[in-house]
Formats: sequence, structure tokens, C-alpha cells
Amino acid sequence: MTFAMNLCFAFSETTKWWDYPGFELWKFVNLFVFVGALVYILVRKAKLGDAFRARREGIKAELEKARAERDAALAKLKEVEERLAGLDNQVATIKEKSTAEAAQERERIEHSTEAEIAKLTAQGQRDIENAAKMAKQDLRRFTAEQSVRLAEEMIKRDIRPDDDARLINRNIDEMGATR
Repeated sequence: MTFAMNLCFAFSETTKWWDYPGFELWKFVNLFVFVGALVYILVRKAKLGDAFRARREGIKAELEKARAERDAALAKLKEVEERLAGLDNQVATIKEKSTAEAAQERERIEHSTEAEIAKLTAQGQRDIENAAKMAKQDLRRFTAEQSVRLAEEMIKRDIRPDDDARLINRNIDEMGATR
């Protein structure tokens, strides 16, 4: 037989399978006992199960809260988008109203201006008529005063003292006759 076969045969007779180099069962048993003790300590003694459960519930609650906040934000966004869409309509409506109001105001101002012009024209016509009447009265008075002045000048120039005495006597005679 060959050397390798002899070595394997010799090795298998002297070592048991659980004590095979590199496999050594005692290492696995030791690991299993250590992990079991660690799990027991962590789960039973430290009550990590409750802590993990509480943490899991907290994370679920935070996820629900985040989901609710996201839904609220989406609803708010939708509302804002609707308002923005409606804003164009509102702007158009406001423009139409302001145009209509401006047209009405322009028309009202035109009517008011026409009425004011008519009123001022009538007032001006009355003022002109009054000024013409006053001017006619002033002219009549001036003409009368000038006529009287000219008549006085003519009388003073044309009447002599003897004409004056004759006129006075004739007036006295007329007064005596009427009595």
C-alpha cells in the first residue's frame, strides 16, 4: 500500500470522528452553549424581548405618524394646487369686474361732466344777461346824466337873465291860475 493510504488508515484507527483535527466537536458544543447562554441572558434576564418589542412598536408608531404627516402634506399640496388653479379664474374675474367698474365710472364721470358743463353754461349765460342788464342800466344812467348835464350847459349858455325872469313870472302866473 502506499504511504498516503497507510497514513489515512493509521489515522482513522487512532482518532475518533469527533476529534478530527480542524473539526473538533468540542469547539462546536462550546459555541452552542455560549450562544444559548447569551440568548438566555439577553432574552430572559435583561428582558430585551420587551425592549425590542417596544422599539418595534415605537418605530411602527413613528412610521404611522410619518405616513399621516405625508398624507396631510399631500392634502395641503392638493388644496394649494387647487387654489392656484382657481387663482387664474379669480384674477380673470377681478379683471372683468374692474374693467366693468372702470367703464361705469367713466360713464358716470361723462354724465357728471356733461351736467356740470350744462350747469356752468347756464350760469355763464345768466351772468352775461345780468351783466348786460347792469351795463344797460349804467348806460341809461350815464346817458341821462350826460343829457341833464348837456341840457344844463345849454340852458346856462342860452338863457339870459331876462329870459330867466320871464320864465319865473310865467311859472308864477301859471301857478296862480291853477289855484
